[in-house]
Amino acid sequence: MADPQGMHDGDGDEAAGGATGAFANRLRKGAKHFRRWARAEGLTAFRVYDRDIPEYPFAVDLYGDRAHVTEYPRRRAIKSGAAEAQREEVLAAVTQVLGIPAEHVFVKTHTPQPWGKAQYGRVGEGSGRLVVEEQGLKFWVNLGDYLDTGLFMDHRLTRARVREEAKGKRFLNLFAYTGAFTVYAAAGGARSTVTVDLSNTYLDWAEDNLDLNGLADARHELIRADAKAWVEAQAGGPERFDLIVCDPPSFSTSKKMTGSFNVQRDHVRLLDALRTLLTPGGVLYFSNNFLGFQLDARVPRAWKSVEELTPRSLPEDFQRKDIHRCWRLVAP
Repeated sequence: MADPQGMHDGDGDEAAGGATGAFANRLRKGAKHFRRWARAEGLTAFRVYDRDIPEYPFAVDLYGDRAHVTEYPRRRAIKSGAAEAQREEVLAAVTQVLGIPAEHVFVKTHTPQPWGKAQYGRVGEGSGRLVVEEQGLKFWVNLGDYLDTGLFMDHRLTRARVREEAKGKRFLNLFAYTGAFTVYAAAGGARSTVTVDLSNTYLDWAEDNLDLNGLADARHELIRADAKAWVEAQAGGPERFDLIVCDPPSFSTSKKMTGSFNVQRDHVRLLDALRTLLTPGGVLYFSNNFLGFQLDARVPRAWKSVEELTPRSLPEDFQRKDIHRCWRLVAP
């Protein structure tokens, strides 16, 4: 098997190729540390640079022997044309410092979006599909076609919690994306799982991930539905779950759903409905990536316990950014 961390182990500077400057030096330092750390953690997908230098607003992730670079350009830099020159500098450093050929570097631009605009869809027709490993499990990722790759690496620690708690449990995964939490629950010995997402593409992807780990069978049900509407329709019904993960988008709208979803506006109603789906003492992991989010004061009064896990839910390669908020709620 090839070295999963790429062409070089990052312990020397043989891949540096003479790249100099603040960004190249910081990237070199991050790659050396995190390649060694990831090997010990059993990861072939991890972050090595995360907007560490404010003047270089990029995130650089390694997926096996490939790099995924996300640019967060400032409006002023876009208007002045400075963003393009900086992008060329960054990409040159990525290829030289990381020792990854240009054809294995995938670049995305995360342009500033007004609140309430629908999430990103397909952005290309790339050929960046590959398998990565995480804590003993395998996942398909796609570096070329979408802004997101199919695996939210910042939730790695919460996925590990779910695997530890899942044995014998009935598990529900809402706004499930490509089903990584479901794979962890199934690997942890969940009695059954239900995975709900509005996208057929992502549900097919979730099925592929289960199959990749030898976990695809009749105990694991995949449902295409608007997760919020599905939960409200099930509330008060006979089916109960012991463990739920709900990781909704900050905002969502689609022709396939009624109205829109706004996590700040809608979370109290959503959490109330979820509480009725849990067995007594059942656990809900609730997360979102709206950094301005405030948990309504009414929520703790309705649950046996509410514990915010942030920042303990952030893995080491994401400690530098508050990329999500995460809570563990226990039903009365």
